[in-house]
Amino acid sequence: MLNKLAFRNMKRSARDYLVYILTMTMVTALMYAFNSLFFQNNLAVNFSMEDGDIMTVMIGLCTVFIVLIVAWLIGYMVRFMLKKRSTEFGIYLLLGMKKKTVSRLYIRENILLGCASFLLGCLLGVLLQQFLLTILFSMVRMEYHLHISFSRGTIVTTVLCYSGCYLLALFRCRRKFRKMNIQALMNARRQNEEIREKHEGAKQLILPLSVLFIFLFWTIFGMLQSAGEILLFLIGLVLTIYLFYTGLSAWIICYVRRKGSVIYRGQNLFLLRQFASKIRTMQFTLGTLTSLFTLALMGASIALMFSAYENTVLEDKFPFDIQMFSDDPEYDFGEERAAIDSLGIEAEYYTYHIYTDGEAQVNTWVLTHLSAYGSMYRGEDGTPDLSKIREALWRESIYYPYDTYMGLSDYNRLRNMLGYDEIPLAAGEYLVQIKPRLYEEVREIGSDLQIADASGQGFLVCAGIVSDPFSQDGHNGADYLVVVPDAVLGRMTPYYSELAADVQGHPPAELQLMLDALEPDPYLDFFSESDKSASDFSIGSDNIVSYAGIYLVKSALIPELKYILGSLIFPMFYMGMVFVCVAMTVLSVQQLSDSAKYKFRYDVLTKLGLNRGQLRGLILRQMAAYYLCPAILAIVISGKMILAVSNGFVDMTGVPTAPGGFFLESIALFFGIYLVYFTVTYVGFQRNVEEKIR
Repeated sequence: MLNKLAFRNMKRSARDYLVYILTMTMVTALMYAFNSLFFQNNLAVNFSMEDGDIMTVMIGLCTVFIVLIVAWLIGYMVRFMLKKRSTEFGIYLLLGMKKKTVSRLYIRENILLGCASFLLGCLLGVLLQQFLLTILFSMVRMEYHLHISFSRGTIVTTVLCYSGCYLLALFRCRRKFRKMNIQALMNARRQNEEIREKHEGAKQLILPLSVLFIFLFWTIFGMLQSAGEILLFLIGLVLTIYLFYTGLSAWIICYVRRKGSVIYRGQNLFLLRQFASKIRTMQFTLGTLTSLFTLALMGASIALMFSAYENTVLEDKFPFDIQMFSDDPEYDFGEERAAIDSLGIEAEYYTYHIYTDGEAQVNTWVLTHLSAYGSMYRGEDGTPDLSKIREALWRESIYYPYDTYMGLSDYNRLRNMLGYDEIPLAAGEYLVQIKPRLYEEVREIGSDLQIADASGQGFLVCAGIVSDPFSQDGHNGADYLVVVPDAVLGRMTPYYSELAADVQGHPPAELQLMLDALEPDPYLDFFSESDKSASDFSIGSDNIVSYAGIYLVKSALIPELKYILGSLIFPMFYMGMVFVCVAMTVLSVQQLSDSAKYKFRYDVLTKLGLNRGQLRGLILRQMAAYYLCPAILAIVISGKMILAVSNGFVDMTGVPTAPGGFFLESIALFFGIYLVYFTVTYVGFQRNVEEKIR
């Protein structure tokens, strides 16, 4: 009998809280699909152990946060449904059922509800897993054949995460249920139905103060440096979010008391009272939802940044099929060429030198003019701080200690390999080859450099700046390369050796591993010597996404780096989607509940003269205010942080996207999900109201 009653109640709850069931189904599907990357990710074997572990670590971290948020959602919904059905449970007790029996009944209902969502979610998760793997394989340029398979590890992990959330919530609910008596159950639904208006005049001052603090946080965000400052910033921001709703509710109440002119227009009085009441009773929940929306927007924006880098910039970082470095100017790369030939690879090799004149005037210029360094290498009077510059050049891996030069013949030979046009250069001229992202910042470099000509008596004139992709993360210079006529090289010294190769077809992936094995630890001397030697490997100014290596095999590195970037992109989208769905579920369930709870109010409004069209418009405005309030606040709060991060990302990576573009795209994605939930809730709300007042 108890099982039949639990099953009947479960079906009724599934109908009343369909949005919640759909969200839990989607969360289960996402959990299953992403957990499968732990146990069914065949891509990881194609890359190094460290790269394969990145995906596992990132998804593991995201899963921890998601489990906590989903546990909060389940706990919130269990308590919410308990309060809505408290009168029913009170009647059960009046009819003679024991409290323990009623508690078991309610727990069984929720377990049945959870099991139904879990099974549906797993079925959807299998399909989502195929979609996810297809995208991931496509990113790394590998073919994926649809293959549905099941892993015990995937299923067990998903069951543990899901059941852990549910059992924790039900355990807390059971403890709460045991403390309630018949009177408490009968009165539970009537709690918080009225606004408790106390000290509203003082509380309304919290609203302008919270807005002021938000703008203050905007101002200081870019100044944060230490972990302690960031932690204090986050604590203050979270407190401000929660206090905002207290101040907003009090301000609306005081405005109504003052009989402001807006309340006399249409149904504004009804809307304002409803909105103030809802904010007052849900201020903590709305603060939590705003925090979730903020995190979702930030996560989606960061994922879009790395996705843009992967789609636009990464390919240009490795223009040559194969590139090699040696700090020995006399090295001929015989061993490396033998390794390539042993694999039967047809390649056109070109060995050349990078030269130096023993000066550091170009290094000094870039360290004191690039925005990445600000005033770090300038003195108080604005002039270059030579002691700091020397320290940076000799102890850090940004730039080589001396300026880097290339002869015109070598330069044009390499341009031919890449399919670029040759660049003519007169005897008294030089040009600067620079990374594309730095082009705008170095346009005035030619007016400051004094590069001696072949005779050493005069100076060369800058003929221009070229920003074609040219492998400048340590190989053809770090960030820059000065190209001079071959005759000028006579007064310079070979700095280090380079080899570039144009390969027919795609070299096998094992070539990168074979070459890396020839150089056990190319960076060991960075940490074992007090000073760098004059030709240790340097990597340039990239510091958000960067890759440097002695040997570069394009066909192997691009898929590997895409996999690493995918290890950041996928979990960010995963976490953002779950956070948005959880927050939207709470908003939707609250509104659908109100459609039945406040049926008397809407009935009165229709009797006062509202027709069906006006009633629907009223419902739309009421829901829009309720839905948009936490969303707009989240956009305002996250906007400054996202724009600051995206500005730095664009500057440091050269992604050809306006910094605000990532934020706008994340908002569009955010409101796409938002609109789906809003539409479903609005249709359900409207149907419930119209059924009640017929």
